[in-house]
Amino acid sequence: MGVVNLYCLPYSGASAMVYSRWRRKLPDWLTVRPVELPGRGSRLDESLQTDLCALARQLAKELRPELRRPYAIFGHSLGALLAFELTHALRELACAPPLMLFASGTAAPTRREDYEKGYAQAKSDAELITELRELQGTSEEVLANHELMTLTLPILRADFLMCGRYRYQQRSRLDLPIRVLGGTEDRSSLEQLRAWGEETASDFSLDMFEGGHFFIHEHERQVLETIGDGLSTHWDRTRACVATHY
Repeated sequence: MGVVNLYCLPYSGASAMVYSRWRRKLPDWLTVRPVELPGRGSRLDESLQTDLCALARQLAKELRPELRRPYAIFGHSLGALLAFELTHALRELACAPPLMLFASGTAAPTRREDYEKGYAQAKSDAELITELRELQGTSEEVLANHELMTLTLPILRADFLMCGRYRYQQRSRLDLPIRVLGGTEDRSSLEQLRAWGEETASDFSLDMFEGGHFFIHEHERQVLETIGDGLSTHWDRTRACVATHY
């Protein structure tokens, strides 16, 4: 069993399964812990959430009993915003902070102007399918699968509402490193990605990868190396300090 847990939050429309491959591809000292959200996967019988901050508080209470060992949090797209709010919610519960927050594939919380235009209103099935095509992460074969779309579109609709209705709250900066991952062809500008640095009183870094929104799959090996190397370096440097929290 690994020394550090890596809690991974999925992007819009996805379940925890999108991170299942990572379990076999990261170093033994790092244990991947995909976080399942209500309304999908093993939590399919629960209601979908459209309030991101409420969901973050719910997840914080659920994860709190597990946080007896060092951990980090990773989120992509919607998952990055949720990871950010989850980190704040854990701080409100007086939990030991994560070693590092990895925010991937989305603009900083303060720089979402016109980023999710129209997401605050529920989208039709046709609009959602158009969005999926534009993100280029779903094959036409999958989009044409009526049974699969019947399951996926309600989740995607709720997740888009979460993004569109999200409102940033001014709080004291997080006292932990934030490492941001971005795609060169994704919709986030460099300025929007760099603005994540305003959310930490500790270290900030930005890593760019070739590709669009789903660069985490297109360049999985490089992404995992970035996560593993970043955590390893920070863990070695702060081990004595972290030990006082656990």
